[in-house]
Amino acid sequence: MKSSFTYSLCALAVSSLLPSGFAFAQQSNNQSDAQQVERIEVTGSRIKRNDLEGAAPIDVINREEIAKSGFSNLQQLLERTPVAGTGTFSTRGNNQDSTANGGAAISLRGFGSDATLVLINGRRVAVSAFAENIANSFVDINSIPVAAIERIEILKDGASAVYGSDAVAGVVNIILRKDFDGAELSVSHGGTTGPSYDETSASLVWGAETDDANATLILDYFKNTVITGAEMGRFGTANQAPYGGQDLRSSRGYPGNFIVNGVARIDPGCPADRTFGQTCVFDYGPYGMTVPAAERVGAIFQGSQKFTNGIEGYVELSVQHNRSQASGAATPLDGDAGLTVPGTHPNNPFGVDIGINRFRTVDAGARTWDIESDSLRMVLGLRGQINNWDWDIAAQKGRSESMQTGSKQQGWVRTDFLQQQIDLGNYNPFGGFVNSPEVIDAITTSLVRRGESHITAYDASISGEAFALGDHMVSMAAGIEYREEDAFDQPDDQFQRGLIFGTESVSAQAQRDQYAAFVELLIPVADVLEFTVAGRYDHYSDFGSTTNPQLSMKWRPLDNFTLRASFGQGFRAPSLAQIGLGPSQESVFFTDTYRCPTADPANPACAATDYTIVFVGTEGLQPEESETFNLGVVWQVSDEFDITADIWSITQDNKIDKNDYENVYDAECNNQNSTRCVRLAPLPGQSLGELSRLFNSYVNVSAQEATGLDLSTSYMMKLQDMGQIRFSLDWSYISKFEKDDIDYAGEYNYPQHRWLASADWNLGDWGIITSLSYIGEFEDYAAPSDVESTTTRSISAQMLLDIQARYNLNDKTQLVLGMNNALDEDPPFAIGDGDADLYGYASKVHNPRGQYIYGKISYRF
Repeated sequence: MKSSFTYSLCALAVSSLLPSGFAFAQQSNNQSDAQQVERIEVTGSRIKRNDLEGAAPIDVINREEIAKSGFSNLQQLLERTPVAGTGTFSTRGNNQDSTANGGAAISLRGFGSDATLVLINGRRVAVSAFAENIANSFVDINSIPVAAIERIEILKDGASAVYGSDAVAGVVNIILRKDFDGAELSVSHGGTTGPSYDETSASLVWGAETDDANATLILDYFKNTVITGAEMGRFGTANQAPYGGQDLRSSRGYPGNFIVNGVARIDPGCPADRTFGQTCVFDYGPYGMTVPAAERVGAIFQGSQKFTNGIEGYVELSVQHNRSQASGAATPLDGDAGLTVPGTHPNNPFGVDIGINRFRTVDAGARTWDIESDSLRMVLGLRGQINNWDWDIAAQKGRSESMQTGSKQQGWVRTDFLQQQIDLGNYNPFGGFVNSPEVIDAITTSLVRRGESHITAYDASISGEAFALGDHMVSMAAGIEYREEDAFDQPDDQFQRGLIFGTESVSAQAQRDQYAAFVELLIPVADVLEFTVAGRYDHYSDFGSTTNPQLSMKWRPLDNFTLRASFGQGFRAPSLAQIGLGPSQESVFFTDTYRCPTADPANPACAATDYTIVFVGTEGLQPEESETFNLGVVWQVSDEFDITADIWSITQDNKIDKNDYENVYDAECNNQNSTRCVRLAPLPGQSLGELSRLFNSYVNVSAQEATGLDLSTSYMMKLQDMGQIRFSLDWSYISKFEKDDIDYAGEYNYPQHRWLASADWNLGDWGIITSLSYIGEFEDYAAPSDVESTTTRSISAQMLLDIQARYNLNDKTQLVLGMNNALDEDPPFAIGDGDADLYGYASKVHNPRGQYIYGKISYRF
């Protein structure tokens, strides 16, 4: 965007205002009416306009608001916006079982990251090479450096008629900086006052511009240290019983327990405080990474050159390299590993041949992954005008490549190596004995997981005034697109050979091509009333075709008052990981109630265990379908005061989801001979053996429906000789979030109220902004995986205070000092869901990082 283009307060108001907590850019709009203002394409429409005004509800976060947030990480910034809900995936809480370690994604309205379309400069990008939660593909926003962002446009409405698949709950369009003239260097550093943790970031922006050409180069660096579970105190232990929660320590212990003459027997060396009947429990919490270490470096180049006849060529090139880690407790082993200890073993306290039933190789160390990912994106295009029609032709190549490695020194135990060392009498599995480094080296191995995804895309579009309708001109945009995508995720063959236990693995490979055509008409029927009609046809090589329409209306009965409404249909194509999924494993904590009908400490089956769920791909998956509706008002009360309100509704049918493992368990796991619920041979006197693995699949099974209200307002107050202060509020309320006939609004992970409020004061070279981030209360689980029960308690609301002070030392230098979570609020206590949330707080909603203090200096030259 040319530097002469500026946002007006009115345009921002009509575009649903900015998210609260981020003050409006205060840029002048005093050019002559005769001056040509650049026409731009706003997210949610392909028709170019002279301002941001439109019928779609859009939040805009520009560079000034990003800087005032204090975040150097895009995921942290976006998860604070009220419209972001459950499903915002991040590196927080990653462990060795996560399937997309090092990645992060954004979820709008709580519909999940796969229902939110992420664009860069209005175009799709390659998805992460590693899918999240086994098979949910997403765009890794950790590959987008904050320093490179000019603004973020968040469309809070479905947009499949404009963009195609995935735009079910909305669109996040990242607009990168360009047309920069000069150079700017920024350096920031900060740390927490609790656990030892810090972040460092640096960026360099350089640009040159003439009347016919421009080039902008952005270099970015980010690094953060680790926060381990051991540093988190009460939030880093699986035994939450002392705090009012549950004791979810693992039944795979160190020491462990064994099958002796057909009976489960605890290791005689198990300490009394870890004895649970015949089980020696183990606290895995301290071994995880609440925040993993990460390091990212990237470069982005954008340039354009005007040729003759008004034709302009342009290029976008970005490269990013990210490094991260994930860690979890030592390898857990149970009966299906098939490990035995001969009676002749020199350390065998039982004196007979025994089987290892529940054991963990703690002396081999925690399992740790090193993750590296590289992303590459290149766009080449031509654009220009023919008879006042804007045209654009472009080609794009993109790649995301990831590698996950574990070395012999990082805790990866092979069961055949371990059995060999036990048989030789070298490895002692009894009494919590720490075996020698030489023996540990003999039982461990190295692992490699590789993944890649690619996108090749071509598009051509036109936009302009098509024909006259009475005294008004109908504008039109139309275009065609072609896209090829492929992805593969290849685990180490030692997983495939069944030699590695207790860790999730993913296998997937698929490819497809897709072509589409779209058209959009902006029809003004009067000076105060206009309609927009859009339609898009998509054809996929794997499942067929889909057509999706959209209709929106904007009516301005008064100069300062606007009504808007929209209705659209949308879809989400099955992800490549879902259609190409090979045998993949995840672990889920639950109690085998068929073997433990009542709580009994003497029964080893009564200890909660992370059982293995095996997934395979499903043929014939069909696209998800959706309908969205929005009705809003924009009231510009005065130049200083504005209000925007929107009522919205999203219905999603035919949703692709995991078949609920509980359904499979209930139907199959009371049968020793089931092929879907596989059990080991029962011990003497038992009718059911220990649960080994449960086979599951992805199906078009779910439905989701949500309704709510968004409210935004801002007020500018002038303080005479004391500068001015802007107050703003952005509030989101979910009245219903129904999934499979269960209303989750106000239930676990689905707070009904979220808001951001800020007060931004400016006086000359000084400025101070204070922001309040609020997450409302919601119901806790009365028992694990029991959302429908009558709960007895709620998870308290949380309010976080952020403060930032800034000072312009001179025309070139700005100093910033700030605090996020200034009052050092802990996350409110939660019993948890007994699976993902085991540490006394809801990790998908609340951040346990604590108070964070930072400083930043920027110098322009």
